[in-house]
Amino acid sequence: MFGRLLPKEGRFFDLFNAHAGQIVRAAHEFSALMQDYEDRERHARAIDDAEHAADRITAEAIRLLHKTFITPLDRDHIHQLVNAMDDICDLIQDTTETLTLYDIRAITPETARLGDIAVRCCERVKDVVELVGTQQGHFEAILKTCEEIDRLESDADRVMRAAMSKLFREEQDVREIIKMKEIYELLEAITDRCLDVANLAEGISLENS
Repeated sequence: MFGRLLPKEGRFFDLFNAHAGQIVRAAHEFSALMQDYEDRERHARAIDDAEHAADRITAEAIRLLHKTFITPLDRDHIHQLVNAMDDICDLIQDTTETLTLYDIRAITPETARLGDIAVRCCERVKDVVELVGTQQGHFEAILKTCEEIDRLESDADRVMRAAMSKLFREEQDVREIIKMKEIYELLEAITDRCLDVANLAEGISLENS
């Protein structure tokens, strides 16, 4: 009972929303990179900026977690959520760097399709994080958004399997197979991490509804 009377630190939700904003910023820059591949260095720098900003927000959230006596959510949930979100930004940056390191000359249709799904997943992550931070009564909206992320992640799985099948069936250069296989796996991993955030958001909403 005493704990209920103590003030709770509410800035965590502001930090979650700020982090989600950087995820979408990085995702949109990645989308722009795929559409404007000749100018990929400029978009890569913008993605790096978004990832660094997300890292700073993550560090601030962890520091706040250590300093706060009563948190608005379970401490483990806060830690898991901010780290899962940070993984998304890291993977977008990793994918961008791998395109350069592997000297990928052009974006394949499969890369573009996986990238598009990943971007849409990131946008839905921002939506669901915002819903978690609002007043109670949004469980149905949270559940609907999580279901959409789950569908997108399943779409990414199907696209990746088809892309891999085509790659191994049609590509004769082993080096190209190795390169593109990793690109496809990184892009699919972005949607996996988005689903992790959705599952956490759903669990948090259930426990606090």
